[in-house]
Amino acid sequence: MKFAHLIWGNLTRKKLRTTLTLLSILVAFVLYGILCAVKQALIGGVELAGADRLVVRHKVSIIQLLPESYQARMEKIPGVAAVAHQTWFGGVYQDPKNFFMQSPVVPEDFMPMFPEFLLPPDQLKAWQQTRTGAIVGRNTADRFKWKLGDKIPIMSPIWGQRNWEFDLVGIYDGAKKGTDTTPMFFRFDFFNESRSERARGYVGWYAIRVKDPAAAAEVAKRVDAEFENSPAETRTEPEGAFVQGFANQMGNIALIVASILAAVFFTILLVTGSTMSQAVRERIGELGVLKAIGFTNGQLLGFVLAESCLLALLGGGLGLGLAWLFAARGDPTGGMLPLFHLSTGDLVTGVAIALALGLLTGIFPALTAMRLRVADALRRM
Repeated sequence: MKFAHLIWGNLTRKKLRTTLTLLSILVAFVLYGILCAVKQALIGGVELAGADRLVVRHKVSIIQLLPESYQARMEKIPGVAAVAHQTWFGGVYQDPKNFFMQSPVVPEDFMPMFPEFLLPPDQLKAWQQTRTGAIVGRNTADRFKWKLGDKIPIMSPIWGQRNWEFDLVGIYDGAKKGTDTTPMFFRFDFFNESRSERARGYVGWYAIRVKDPAAAAEVAKRVDAEFENSPAETRTEPEGAFVQGFANQMGNIALIVASILAAVFFTILLVTGSTMSQAVRERIGELGVLKAIGFTNGQLLGFVLAESCLLALLGGGLGLGLAWLFAARGDPTGGMLPLFHLSTGDLVTGVAIALALGLLTGIFPALTAMRLRVADALRRM
């Protein structure tokens, strides 16, 4: 650390060049952080999916419905501990831009199936006793400034062009950071009685809790075999795969993000590498003097690497900090990306990338400084 002032002095010698390079790195890491937050919002549910839960949907497409009567048959299959169903409602609140997930469920089946949703017992009791009752996640309640007792009109183009009015009897929170607290859930019996007669008795998909997560694949085969050759055959898959399937409708998110970031960081690598090479070339004479008065090759190598790493870590740290502040404000789309946040893992990876950037951009100029002959260096002064 006794040479820190020397390293810092070299960085600030050309203030404009250093500032521009620093800003380039900062922008790259802000982009990295925001893209990671978007990726987390789109596929983060895969990581939070229950290892002991399976999802059963129609074999042809998720938009095809399954008979409600399937639940009783699933509950008898060996290895199945519990079954609950959901249906896509697809409604909006007041304006088409105010979209969030809504789903009719059976409260007594749904809440034990998804313990990550924390609902106070008195609110659960109120939901069970209120035919038009609904519960909503904290995220959506805060977004629309809803409070318990409010009447919530939701218009669904799927289930009739009319407003469905619900009584808000509960607001749930997430047990884990990143739990999606945007959906609204309401009672299936009210939904089933209110929709068209020909659609009654059908649901969107089932969630199954298995007794042994290690036997989940076998249970999935048994479920699909149970309904094989029926009018509504099923496809059973882990909950994580089901969530991933939704994300994949927009493409391979991870590959898209990785491709963008690779292009950005390759450009920054060239910019920073050019800056460091030019800085070393300008100081050839000074490096020769340092060698002449006793500084070792290893020390010169360390000076240049420390300079490049400091530049990269400073720009990367500021960029990650700004990205984290932006992501901490929550979903910037107003509900389309409810899991929008920058994870600790992505932050650690960002710091590692910044360090690697510093090492890569500094290694060749550092080797040049290390191999420099004193006589050649002094001749260039």
